[in-house]
Amino acid sequence: MRLAVNGVTYHVKRQGRGPAVLLLHGFTGSADTWAPHLDALEAFTTLRIDFLGHGASDAPSDARRYGTEACIDDVLALLDRLDIPRFAVAGYSMGGRVAMRLALRAPERVWALVLESTSPGIAEAAERQARVRQDAMLAARIRKEGVRAFVEHWESIPLFSSQSRLPEKTRQALRSQRLKNTAEGLANSLQGLGAGTQAPVLQSLRGLHLPVLLLAGELDARYCMLAEEMAAVLPCNRLLVVPGAGHAVHLERRPAFDEAVAGFLLAHAPTASESAS
Repeated sequence: MRLAVNGVTYHVKRQGRGPAVLLLHGFTGSADTWAPHLDALEAFTTLRIDFLGHGASDAPSDARRYGTEACIDDVLALLDRLDIPRFAVAGYSMGGRVAMRLALRAPERVWALVLESTSPGIAEAAERQARVRQDAMLAARIRKEGVRAFVEHWESIPLFSSQSRLPEKTRQALRSQRLKNTAEGLANSLQGLGAGTQAPVLQSLRGLHLPVLLLAGELDARYCMLAEEMAAVLPCNRLLVVPGAGHAVHLERRPAFDEAVAGFLLAHAPTASESAS
């Protein structure tokens, strides 16, 4: 379905019955990122959105419209439109950065949080500015060279090197999904919702008193370190480092991911009356 909120229109997929779980994809992804995992989440109502600039959602021309606070405003408005007062939220990479900030903004609405291969933000101001400049150059490259050239570059970066071991059919499906995005949408998302634009929230996580599952792949050393940093401050968390996985745990070790996430959510799911309050 397509839902209009705050002057933009989002593509949203809703499926199932039970406590609500919001699933947020990573950069270049879409709601379809989560399609292979829906059977494992059959006990829940799953809500999947395409972020602005991705999939079938709008791609505004102003990169500022993609910013974190505007994004969270939109997500909460979408959940209100769908009459979802309480929900769990699971986010991968960019989606994880939005998920944790969403939980910090509206902790009374979030009953559990799943963070896969994500970051609480770049601590040093100079490093954040360097990341902003880097993302601006990459955005310019996307606009100049187009989506296909960018996707070929994106797939070759070291962060995704472990995905070379995936079956050819899986890699082709991932590439096909990425190629459905537009150059302007990806470029604006990168500049509006990039890691350099977001204030660090590591210390704020100390006040987040809800169940959190942290997932990272053992081959992704940087994000294992970030997960450990978050685990050190979160009051109620479980940290799982998945053997043989890189950055995209859900893609590279799907059975382990599904078992961990479904088990965690089932263990913390609210009753029907709690979900409605």
